Amino acid sequence: MSSGKVFFVMKNLPKISVVLFLLLNYSCATQSPVSAQRGYVSTQIFYDQLSPYGEWVDYPNYGYVWIPDVDQDFSPYSTSGYWVMTDYGWTWVSDYSWGWAPFHYGRWDYDNYYGWFWVPDNEWGPSWVTWRSGNGYYGWTPMRPGISISLSFGYEYRDLDHWNFVRDRDFGRSDIYRYYADRSEYNTIIVNSTVINNTYIDRSRNTTYIAGPSRDDVQQVTGRRISNFSVRDNDRPGQVLKNNQLQIYRPQIQQTSDQYQKPAPSRITNLKDVKPTRERNAPDQQRRVSPMENSRREQQQSQPQRQVERQRQSQPQQQIERQNQEQQQPMRQRQQTERQNQKQQQQIERQNQEQQQQQQQIEKRNQEQQQQQQQIERRNQEQQKQQQQIERRNQNQQQQQKQQEAQPVQQQQQEQQKVTEPSGDKKRERQQKAVEERENKKNEQSKARRR
Repeated sequence: MSSGKVFFVMKNLPKISVVLFLLLNYSCATQSPVSAQRGYVSTQIFYDQLSPYGEWVDYPNYGYVWIPDVDQDFSPYSTSGYWVMTDYGWTWVSDYSWGWAPFHYGRWDYDNYYGWFWVPDNEWGPSWVTWRSGNGYYGWTPMRPGISISLSFGYEYRDLDHWNFVRDRDFGRSDIYRYYADRSEYNTIIVNSTVINNTYIDRSRNTTYIAGPSRDDVQQVTGRRISNFSVRDNDRPGQVLKNNQLQIYRPQIQQTSDQYQKPAPSRITNLKDVKPTRERNAPDQQRRVSPMENSRREQQQSQPQRQVERQRQSQPQQQIERQNQEQQQPMRQRQQTERQNQKQQQQIERQNQEQQQQQQQIEKRNQEQQQQQQQIERRNQEQQKQQQQIERRNQNQQQQQKQQEAQPVQQQQQEQQKVTEPSGDKKRERQQKAVEERENKKNEQSKARRR
């Protein structure tokens, strides 16, 4: 290199450094959203983003779970949302601003006191539900924690309160909540339906999803063309549906194992301080819809629907409220029916528990009585043994007494015999005396005859 070129480079080195520094900052600034979306984030993002919309609690067997601040009639994949077809299958689009997380990550579970709560997980999906079809209906229910996809296909779901069924001809509507079947028919529907086991494998995330009903089947039963929305990654929490695209925030969640940086909610509510579902009075579900979502709905509405909407806007406020109340009456009746069913179910469970407790108490009493009877029998046996021992002792004593009484009599008899029986010499003397006496008598008699 010539000295002139070297001098030129050295002279302009500060300017070159400034240009390189600006280019580097610009490239980092333009690529930061993409890297944030494609990179890994921790579960801390759930704790931070969902805290304004609910309460984090430490729930037994699950750890940190999220209880949303919603009305008591809230149900996941049912309230304030609808289904759209994407490359991954039927995807739930929520009207809640926080819907990008709980309806696409983790699972939902239900508590009779606290209502629905969400358990975080790191796998993204179009939805985490189980599908059924049959007898002219489509139905779905949330997959609870611990239930895998393969297990859900063979799992007998009998919790009718957590199912949603619509006529197959009404499936795919944006106002799907208006077409839910009457819950009194759910038992018949679910008995005459079968599981839909269509799946989609996401090789980029190495995950399998339940896709739900096939697009061709839905088009055939509804007679409508079902649009297919492409899913695009959003660079910030949220979701937007526009231009046949679902832009949604779906980062890859990394569960860190560092004990010093373990994710956790900044504020944890004690379970005792959480209000039961019957005492919650959250704002109207539809008021949470963003203006962008309202514009999307208006674009999707048909011309007659827009005319009806304009007429409603031109009517007095009281008439609008009256119409809203009339429209909400079927839903209120359904909600009342659901509450009554829940109360009846709870009463049945309480009665079953009471019967079980009574049965257990009866069994305990029977066991105690059996034990007491066994103890009484053992005591009787012991008393019988003792009585037999006493009798044997008495018999032995009687025998000994008889023997003792018999010994003195024998001794006396022997002594008497000894006394009565004379010795040999005395006998001979007596015999001689007797002989002499007889001879003397004979002599005297003979003398007397001579005289």
